[in-house]
Amino acid sequence: MSSSVLGRLGAVAIVVAVFCVSLLHGSVSTGAVAKDSVLPASGLPVPRYVSLKSDHVNVRAGPTKDNDVAWVYTRSGLPVEITAEYENWRRVRDSEGSEGWVYHSLLSGRRTAVVTMKNKDDLAPIYESADTTSAVTARLQAGVVAQVKKCGNGWCRVLGNGFEGWIQQQRLWGVYADEQVN
Repeated sequence: MSSSVLGRLGAVAIVVAVFCVSLLHGSVSTGAVAKDSVLPASGLPVPRYVSLKSDHVNVRAGPTKDNDVAWVYTRSGLPVEITAEYENWRRVRDSEGSEGWVYHSLLSGRRTAVVTMKNKDDLAPIYESADTTSAVTARLQAGVVAQVKKCGNGWCRVLGNGFEGWIQQQRLWGVYADEQVN
């Protein structure tokens, strides 16, 4: 083989190696999928919100059981955002920005969200209807997790232990701005 062919083969090998390392470390872009690109392992959009299925979820440093457990989630129903996929593993981010890898069967498509407030001492009002002039049925602290039933036009219908009603969508982490949830 000529040196130019060997040089090109070497360059291809380097590109493939860089791609594989990037994939294992989760740094491959998972945004919009081009027409001819490979879909994520699940075939579902990435990023997307899901929730934890169990009250014991190991979060690993990488997408295999050989990777160390970085921490453990101990609250089922907690919302997380899937930011990447590798085979049966999902890289997730929580409301505090922590990221790690979780095995897919520990996640649920059930939608939940965390109440967020600029000032942690403020309370988020839950309204009887999707209208700030309707009656306030509850007030929730930052950090409360609610099941998301429906979202549209800047409002989400949520329910939880002792409350049910409508909250302004901007007060939730676990739904995208202007996302429609049915």
